[in-house]
Amino acid sequence: MRQAGRSLPEYRALRQGVAMLDACMRADLIIEITLQPVRRYGVDAAILFSDIVLPLKALGFDLDIVPGVGPVIAEPITDSAAVAAIPTFDAARVDFVAEAVAGLVSELGSTPLIGFAGAPYTLASYLIEGGPSKEHAKTKALMHGAPDVWRALMERLAVISAEFLRVQVEAGAAAVQLFDSWAGGLSPHDYRTHVLPHSAAVFADIADLGVPRIHFGVATGELLADMSTAGVEVMGVDWRVPLDRAVDRVQPGQALQGNLDSTLVFAPWDVIESETLRVLEAGRLAPGHIFNLGHGVLPDTDPDVLARLVDFIHSQESPVEG
Repeated sequence: MRQAGRSLPEYRALRQGVAMLDACMRADLIIEITLQPVRRYGVDAAILFSDIVLPLKALGFDLDIVPGVGPVIAEPITDSAAVAAIPTFDAARVDFVAEAVAGLVSELGSTPLIGFAGAPYTLASYLIEGGPSKEHAKTKALMHGAPDVWRALMERLAVISAEFLRVQVEAGAAAVQLFDSWAGGLSPHDYRTHVLPHSAAVFADIADLGVPRIHFGVATGELLADMSTAGVEVMGVDWRVPLDRAVDRVQPGQALQGNLDSTLVFAPWDVIESETLRVLEAGRLAPGHIFNLGHGVLPDTDPDVLARLVDFIHSQESPVEG
């Protein structure tokens, strides 16, 4: 999962005195932070160091990532005028990302790089709420109370997400992941009606690039079947849904990504080993399986445990992605 490096001492040293979004907008830091987990763990792929709101910041939104809080928007979106004022995507505004991806591809050699972007719904939620929210009350109120405004907002954000991914692939990324942090707070009906068409639009817009597309959301077990129709090759699954059940919910032929509980790496090694074997066994029922944690690496995770986990996965008889 993204931010795999945030538990590393070398990451913390590099970030000392550097704000999150500033780090995400410097090609040299993007390259170094992306490479750190690959060097230490020997994982089978790298994922671009970035943030969900990065393209919005680059396009001129007044926002910042407040430590301990998350992205905070100075002027939340409330009406059609605010939607109309959203800048159109300009690849030149994220040239540092293209530079970083090209540099990473050169450094990584045969190790593939996964591009990353936030999904339209999660971006919309931040823009409407003004920051992180547990209830997403303002988001749902706009979704249902002003459907024309909602549709216009989601259409604009879908273009931004798709074009941001396109920049990464054209610079050399071998696959992409669309990350929908807040979709799990929606009912299946609301997701199908108000969100799925726009996530599908992102994937459709980049279909011509011919790279594998990964879709992931948090707490989206009840939405997996719908999410899997968005037009992807791989469905990410968080730790709440066993992979053998997820296989029956997604589209035939789709690979799965996941899904060891991120908190289990704090358990004794025999527990980690047995739970990892359980995930691997369930994953073998899918047409393909990328072993991963079921959500992001927690900052207090012991890097040595993750290194041992990667080695253990690589030692298994049936090769799987780490």
